[in-house]
Amino acid sequence: MQRALAVVALLSAAAAIAAAQGESPELLPFAVGAAPEGCDVGEGEWVFDEAARPWYAEEECPYIQPDLTCQAHGRPDAAYQRWRWQPRDCSLPSFNATGMLEMLRGKRMLFVGDSLLRGQYTSLLCLLHRGAPGGGGGSRSFETVDSLSIFRAKDYDATIEFYWAPMLAESNSDGAAVPDDRLIRGAPMNKHSSFWKGADVLDMSKDIVEMEAAEAYRLVLHQVTRWLEGNVDPKSARVFFVTASPSHAGAGGECYDQTTPVGAADAASYRGSTSRRMVQVAGEVLGASRVPVGVVNVTRMSELRRDAHTQVYREQRLAKPTAEQLAADPRSYADCTHWCLPGVPDAWNELLYWKLFFPARDEAI
Repeated sequence: MQRALAVVALLSAAAAIAAAQGESPELLPFAVGAAPEGCDVGEGEWVFDEAARPWYAEEECPYIQPDLTCQAHGRPDAAYQRWRWQPRDCSLPSFNATGMLEMLRGKRMLFVGDSLLRGQYTSLLCLLHRGAPGGGGGSRSFETVDSLSIFRAKDYDATIEFYWAPMLAESNSDGAAVPDDRLIRGAPMNKHSSFWKGADVLDMSKDIVEMEAAEAYRLVLHQVTRWLEGNVDPKSARVFFVTASPSHAGAGGECYDQTTPVGAADAASYRGSTSRRMVQVAGEVLGASRVPVGVVNVTRMSELRRDAHTQVYREQRLAKPTAEQLAADPRSYADCTHWCLPGVPDAWNELLYWKLFFPARDEAI
C-alpha cells in the first residue's frame, strides 16, 4: 500500500507572481495560480485519448526499470497507455516539463519510499526527459549509489532523487531482501531523515503490514509530522500527501489479462483493496500537523485501473518461473501491485503538478 509525501521549497518567484496578479503575497510556495473552487481532481473518469497519450514511449525513456517495461516483456496490448484522467468538475493543466525544471532551478527534489513511489519517481523523470530533452555535453546524468538514485539536470542546477526507505522509519525492510514480517522502530527517524535535510522537494512513501496496519501507519505518520514540524518552514516549503496506490490481487480482483479500466457502469460500486481506515488515519494525523499538508488523491483513480499493472510482463526477479510454469498458471505469477510505464503513475504526477502550481484557494499559509 502506497503513501507519499512531497515537500517543495520555493524561489521568490511565487510572491512576485502573486503581486502581479493583485493577490496576497502569502501565495503558497511554487504556486502560480489557484484551482477553481469545488474542483476535486481525485474524482473523475478515465478517457481514452489516443492522440494525447502516452506522454512518452517506453523505449524512449532510459530510466525505466526492467520490472516496469511491459512492452519489452511481451505484453500484447498497449491500450493501457492511452487513457487520460479527466476530473469531474475541472480540467488538468497540461504538464509543462520545461516550466517544472525552471521552477526546480537550483533546487533538490527527493522521493523517499518504496518501489511504488520509485515508479512515480521514474515516471517524472520520463515526463521531463520527453518534454524537455537535454542538450549535449553531459547536461544530464543519472546514477545509483546504495539506497540513493540521483538525476541531475545540470543546465538547471537541479537534482531529482530517490531514496529507498519503504517505511520511512527505520525497519527490517530497509535492505534488498523482503522479510516475511515487516517491523518498524518507534524511535525517531534519524537513520533516514539525515538524507532528507536540505531537500527542496521531498516525496515520501511507505508500505506497512501486520502490527495492526492502521496503528502502525499512525505511528509512522506521527514521526513524519514531528520531523516536518522541526525541519520544514511552511513559508518556503510545500508538503503533499499522496494517497494509497491499490493492489488488485486477491479473490475477484485479479489483474491478469485485464485490458480496459473498470467501466462506467461498474465504477460507482467498484472498490479495490484500499483500506478506508488507513485513509482516515492519514487525514487525522496529517490534518493536525502544524506544517500544512496538501493531499494528492490518487486512490480512487487508480482503483479503476486494474488493467494497467505489470501482470506477468516484467522482469521476474524472485522465484523466477519457467516458461512452462508461467504458461500453466499465469495468474499466480501476476504482479497486481506495480504499474507499467508509461501508465497510471504519469497521471499521479499530473495531479502532483496541479497541486504544486495550482493549489486550492483555501490552501494558504
